[in-house]
Amino acid sequence: MPKCVHNVRTSMVVRMSDVTSQVSTRELREQLSDVLSRAMYAGERIGVTRNGKLSAVVISVADLEALEAFEMESDVAAYREAIAEDDGQRVSLEALRRELST
Repeated sequence: MPKCVHNVRTSMVVRMSDVTSQVSTRELREQLSDVLSRAMYAGERIGVTRNGKLSAVVISVADLEALEAFEMESDVAAYREAIAEDDGQRVSLEALRRELST
């Protein structure tokens, strides 16, 4: 089992140690109300497995909002760093294509 799952869309890494328990997709169908309650009220992060592999994580809205705030802070910090390092030089799209094709 992998130690972390990388979300390509958001470039976030969910550590397996953050997942408090796991259920299979079949168990999720049978226990959906309980799983949602555990995420909402107990703050659990419940991994959902498919064919034995982690495929999703059920988290509370509060956790999602905290993750989104963290992502926004990271994006703003990266933007500020890029602006600070900007030397003012620009490359045309044609020049970039030529450089990449060689």
